[in-house]
Amino acid sequence: MSSEDLHVPRERLSDATYARHHALVSLMEELQAIDWYGQRADDCADAELKAVLIHNRDDEMEHAAMLIEWLRQNVPEFATQLTKFLGVEPT
Repeated sequence: MSSEDLHVPRERLSDATYARHHALVSLMEELQAIDWYGQRADDCADAELKAVLIHNRDDEMEHAAMLIEWLRQNVPEFATQLTKFLGVEPT
């Protein structure tokens, strides 16, 4: 998923919508990477490689959390939903 997956021409989108698109696409990629690294770690017989894969998975979790925080700070309704379901208060 990338800029080619826009549903309307770029020039018809606000800068905020386009930035949100980047964040959402990046978040989807990070979540997919978490899943892939987790599966690979489960399937790995080599303990040293498994540790590397788990480390990489956890790094992707950090990246996903950073993107969620950006969305919380920059998309008001996202912040509202996080507060509703997670008890995360806006700063």
